[in-house]
Amino acid sequence: MAFCTGKRSFIAISIMALMMSGCRINKGFSQQKQPPNILFIAIDDLRPQLGCYGDKIVQSPNIDKLAKAGVLFNRAYCQQAVCSPSRTSLMTGRRPNTSKVWDLKTHFRTTIPDVVTLPQYFKHHGYHTQCIGKIYHDPASAQDAPSWSAPEILAVTDKKGKYVLPANLEIKSAKAAATEEADVPDDAYIDGQVANQALEVLRKIKDKPFFLAVGFRRPHLPFSAPKKYWDLYDREKIPLPAQNTPENVPAYAMHKSEELRGYSDIGFNKEIADAKQRELLHGYYAAISYTDAQIGKVLAELDRLDLTRNTIIVLWSDHGFHLGEKAMWTKTTNYELDTRVPLIIAAPGKRKGVTSDGLAELVDIYPTLAELGGLPVPEGVEGTSLAPLLTRPDQPWKSAAFSQFPRPWQYRGEPQTMGYAIRTDRYRYVEWRNFKTDEVKARELYDHQSDPAEMNNIANIPANAALVGALQQQLRDGWQKARPKSRIF
Repeated sequence: MAFCTGKRSFIAISIMALMMSGCRINKGFSQQKQPPNILFIAIDDLRPQLGCYGDKIVQSPNIDKLAKAGVLFNRAYCQQAVCSPSRTSLMTGRRPNTSKVWDLKTHFRTTIPDVVTLPQYFKHHGYHTQCIGKIYHDPASAQDAPSWSAPEILAVTDKKGKYVLPANLEIKSAKAAATEEADVPDDAYIDGQVANQALEVLRKIKDKPFFLAVGFRRPHLPFSAPKKYWDLYDREKIPLPAQNTPENVPAYAMHKSEELRGYSDIGFNKEIADAKQRELLHGYYAAISYTDAQIGKVLAELDRLDLTRNTIIVLWSDHGFHLGEKAMWTKTTNYELDTRVPLIIAAPGKRKGVTSDGLAELVDIYPTLAELGGLPVPEGVEGTSLAPLLTRPDQPWKSAAFSQFPRPWQYRGEPQTMGYAIRTDRYRYVEWRNFKTDEVKARELYDHQSDPAEMNNIANIPANAALVGALQQQLRDGWQKARPKSRIF
């Protein structure tokens, strides 16, 4: 009998161990009651034009407050400056040439079907993962059910989420006016609804480890926001950008602002008057302040529920944006204004209110969150954990950040020409190559020490031949060799 009792006890203990192993959250936080939660805040088309980045116009008090609670990355870059490829790269931890997602229609499950996404990885380790708003690209066909523990909420929007005024809703095209100002409550537009849903979900999941992704659509076009956010700005005091075009650049480098010109009040064949440009700038700033207010609601609820002290908060934008500079509007280039993004990470026990100038990439977020969550970084991830910079933000870091963009842009399948770019501490270097043969068709080189606006391509100056050769080798060596040689925690 004693033997049988011991055997039953052994079996019971073994089963319990197996169950604990199967439900294991992670071993890095085994001594805590609960591993760290993750609040994952995505913003669409936001360039680093915020108070915390030194901007004197935009009012962004809630994001500025978050920056004081964590580390602000001053030089963070996306991997391709348009929605789906950038978000795919971040969410899968793979760069565009690995995911083979270069356009808005290709879904990564058709090209890398077995990849484990960032939230899916946390789901496999016992987290409740949930999505509210735009995390992947907007259409229903772009969503990814395996990433989440529950169905996506407001992951897809229609015209009514973008406009409320009858004059815009009655226009047949999905692109009505490029801006909209309406005296309505915040939840009349999609981002207010996203914030409200985030508050509800937080209250439901507060007692279990969670990965909550909250995606806001503004300041993506149309620049729609309630009137009170427009009232924060005096349009007549908004300066217009310098609109000179860069010198000596290949045609591949530029575009004709087709995304903006598709809106009903802009048009394809007319100059955008100064008054309209100020309206667009006013709308962009109002949309930022509107989104900032929604983020503030979510962060306040996190505090109210006493979750902030055990929550990693990461805020990012999928790419930057041109606001008339270089006579271009919107994104889809390899320039600094399109590839540089805001990135803030606030994590328990890490530095607060500091800035890191270390070169960072959105593809780094996957391994960063894995490491902060006490999980091993999975094989195949093509980024570098930024966790050491959260403790020592001024330590030597990457030698380059990598971006790319194809031409022509509107296509499906492999591109004809790919522009590959690196941003080093001082330079931006771009090679435009035949995608199949890898033949270099054109080059760009900008010296940020003397030309921060990237207006003068100096790649073809004979005196720069050695510099071009060195940067070309650095580009060809790729992201692996650009990683920091040591990490200080």
